Amino acid sequence: MQDFTQYCAEGTIVQERMEQISAGIELRVISFTPSFVQSNPVIIFVAGWITHIDAWKSVLQEITKDFTVMYVETREKISSRIEGQAEYSIEAIGNDIVRLVEQWSFPPNGYVLVGSSLGATVIAECFHALTKRPAAMVLISLNAVFRVPIIWKVIIALFYPPFYAIVKPFVKWYLKHFRLDVKADEAQYKKYCNALDAADPWKLKKAVVALAPYSVWHRLESLQCPVLLVGANKDLLHEPDYLQTIASLIPQVSVVDLETNANTHSPIVVVEIRKYLNKVLPHPAV
Repeated sequence: MQDFTQYCAEGTIVQERMEQISAGIELRVISFTPSFVQSNPVIIFVAGWITHIDAWKSVLQEITKDFTVMYVETREKISSRIEGQAEYSIEAIGNDIVRLVEQWSFPPNGYVLVGSSLGATVIAECFHALTKRPAAMVLISLNAVFRVPIIWKVIIALFYPPFYAIVKPFVKWYLKHFRLDVKADEAQYKKYCNALDAADPWKLKKAVVALAPYSVWHRLESLQCPVLLVGANKDLLHEPDYLQTIASLIPQVSVVDLETNANTHSPIVVVEIRKYLNKVLPHPAV
């Protein structure tokens, strides 16, 4: 069992467990609970596609000072237990979040959904199905679409997962030269390399095929709760040009631009989350 105490504030109570979603599907959830009684809502945190928890270390260390955090690793990640056939679409991953929310109980102050990249898209997709509505949502670098060039669709279709070690360097090369601004944010490239190194190639192939046709536009107008939309104008992988269009479609939205992926994965984003929740919640966050 991994030691997660390095990912949280000192004194935090940490629990790792597998949550059964349905027959044959279990997801890893790491809960971080402050050692003192606090009145903040619970944060359900959904990270991006194949993202390793290391990418969120400094954020978790800061936010667990005064929030209980339920860190959910979605089904495409290597930690999930999948028996038999399973879908890896946005809708399927979103349904997992709905089931978790329905299974859990929350304090009177409720909960806040926080997601990044794929995690933000999943939250936007599943919101309409939640019977227990969040007090607010924070969507970081939301993917409106998943741009997969034709040549990569062909490669993925022909890709045999045991040959992943051969293909992986080319994926890293493509990200570095065509999708990321390495000069502006080298740390982002290193994070994606680490995520690719830790990925399950069988799940990875199925997820890419399932995600490619998806777009979130039809869900944005139905997000009927306070939403903080966090963007990064130098994070080319997450299509920053879409930020204002996305914001224009969400009814109760506030927008903050943190410029780089490094900032969205740092304590800076926690400062913005606290400020926003203090503004929109009846019982202010610490």
